[in-house]
Formats: sequence, C-alpha cells, structure tokens
Amino acid sequence: MIKLVFCLRRREGMTREEFQDYWLNTHGPLVRGHAHATGCRRYVQVHTTPTPLDDLISASRGAPEPYDGVAELWWDSVESLVAAASTPEGQAAARELLEDERTFIDHGRSPVWLAVEHQLIG
Repeated sequence: MIKLVFCLRRREGMTREEFQDYWLNTHGPLVRGHAHATGCRRYVQVHTTPTPLDDLISASRGAPEPYDGVAELWWDSVESLVAAASTPEGQAAARELLEDERTFIDHGRSPVWLAVEHQLIG
C-alpha cells in the first residue's frame, strides 16, 4: 500500500481546539464521503494533545514547533491513487477537499508526502 502523510498546522487565528474540532467533525466526514471517488482505503487523524512532557521531549531533541496533527491516508498502490485522481469524480472530490482544507490548514507550513510504511512492532 501507499500512504499519504500530511503534517498539519492550523491557520493563524485558530486555536488548536478549534482546528482539531473542525478537522474531526467537518473535514473528516467530508473525506469519508469522498472515499469511493478518491479511492482512499483508510483515513486516520492523529491529533496532538498537550501533556506535561511536551517541553521536555522537545527540548531533549531540539525539536521545532509541534504540528497540530497528522493525517494518514492509504491507497492500494500509486497506480490506484493515480487512477482515482484521473476520473472526473476523483478530480471533483480533490478540488472540494482542497477548498475545505484552505479554511483551516496553513498549507505553507504543513508538509505532505507519499510513503511506504514498514511495521517494526505490532
């Protein structure tokens, strides 16, 4: 399988809570509703959560500002992703999803890439 990983940072003016609520309760159902058109087989949202360990973990690694969350989406293959994106339905779904993303994601500070997952534990 091929995986799209999208490390998200919220748009300026939104709190983390507002961002995560919109992402989960508005954008998430939109992605789920377009799953057939996009060919997406699995979609997971990983929301960051503040803990007393955040500063210690970041400082010990010299880490940059944390993301607000990570989106993970899976397709059977690069070919299946390209095939879905080549249909009129897939293209319309991609446009609608991108338009919605612009309302809550700072794309300029949110890297995205395709990857292959290697499970080492579990």
